[in-house]
Amino acid sequence: MSDFTFEIVKRYGVLSERQNGWTKEVNFVSYGGRPPKLDIRDWDPDHEKMSKGLTFTEEEAKLLRDILNDIL
Repeated sequence: MSDFTFEIVKRYGVLSERQNGWTKEVNFVSYGGRPPKLDIRDWDPDHEKMSKGLTFTEEEAKLLRDILNDIL
């Protein structure tokens, strides 16, 4: 069984915080030593555990930005 590795390369911001201390965050994260991607998910206070989330390449993030700009 291989080890799962990740590195939060840059933290951009917290979208919300739950009563148990977990926060929904927007970060730039590298998984398994691969190039980092924009990442949105919940993290525990120590950033050791995470929920399922969404990751976006740069192109996907730009498209998402454009879509959000159109609807907001």
